[in-house]
Amino acid sequence: MSWGGGLTVGAPRGAFRPSVIFLCLVALFAATGVMLWVGFGSVGLNVFLFVLAGWLVSLCLHEYAHALVAFKGGDRSVAHKGYLTLNPLLYSHPLLSIALPLLIIIIGGIGLPGGAVQVERHALRSKLWDSLVSLCGPLVNVAFAIVLIVPVVVTGGTIGSAGFWAGAALLGFLQLTVAVLNLLPVPGLDGGNLIFPWLSPQGQRGFANVAPYGLLIVMAVLFVPQINRIFFTVVYAIADVVGLSPQLYAQGYDLFRFWS
Repeated sequence: MSWGGGLTVGAPRGAFRPSVIFLCLVALFAATGVMLWVGFGSVGLNVFLFVLAGWLVSLCLHEYAHALVAFKGGDRSVAHKGYLTLNPLLYSHPLLSIALPLLIIIIGGIGLPGGAVQVERHALRSKLWDSLVSLCGPLVNVAFAIVLIVPVVVTGGTIGSAGFWAGAALLGFLQLTVAVLNLLPVPGLDGGNLIFPWLSPQGQRGFANVAPYGLLIVMAVLFVPQINRIFFTVVYAIADVVGLSPQLYAQGYDLFRFWS
């Protein structure tokens, strides 16, 4: 069966079938959202699970977008690697993709890029497709943030429960942080990969040498108070522009750390 005008041509059977793990994450995200909405159970624990599940769902969608655009752009290997099944185990590393980002959220309130798909760049049809593969991931985070933030702003959190809106505001804010961070023109991040195809061969070699350490470099730099302040000033400004209440996502962060 063809989907999307022949999109599945060159893909193995079941290449686009969502994984059970992803569906379970979506179910957990939805269930904890409902429990928050109706006020069932521990608010703090529900916010923690809601944000964590939502974060992992966004990670899957982010990486799926990379893989889908790569597939459309000519790289059929992503289908054979299982990247189009939304399976987080194929995108992530238990330490670098889940434990470390969760730790950083707990101690710093910032979302980190957590997954990766290995794209065969030489198989892509053009430099433009190469750049689009990199750009689409952060755009998913932006879209996810919009879906979360718009209802918060429109309703003002006046219907349902305060815990639900605080959790949604925190998750939306984290999506903004990871989108801004990921669009930095740093080797190894999507912003760096976005410009990589347009560099000279010498520039590409330099980028490729730094790329494995790009995220670690950015994390280290963000611990510099002045740079951390600049980064969050930009994110806070974007949050203000879209009307996201700082008090609401701060409340969400407090509830997320339910053990403190």
